[in-house]
Amino acid sequence: MCLGIPGKLTETFAEHDMPMGRVDFGGVFKNICLAHTPQALPGQYVIVHAGFALQVVDEDEATRIFSLLDELDELTELDGSPSPNPGADQGGLG
Repeated sequence: MCLGIPGKLTETFAEHDMPMGRVDFGGVFKNICLAHTPQALPGQYVIVHAGFALQVVDEDEATRIFSLLDELDELTELDGSPSPNPGADQGGLG
């Protein structure tokens, strides 16, 4: 199963004429594509899947999703840690 993960957009920039952003996933920063959410602004939260921001969400919703994923122990792939149950989740988080 693949999941969209909430993160806080910290900056926006263009790369090869594509809108991009730097997103903070609880201390793990990744560059993501903003082609589907060009209206997203630094300080807002976005749902990210496979390197693309798919939706802007408010901070409360982002916090609820992040807490649930933490509770389900589905955040290990964000920091590159191996899954505690290899092979159980074939889709990954993004």
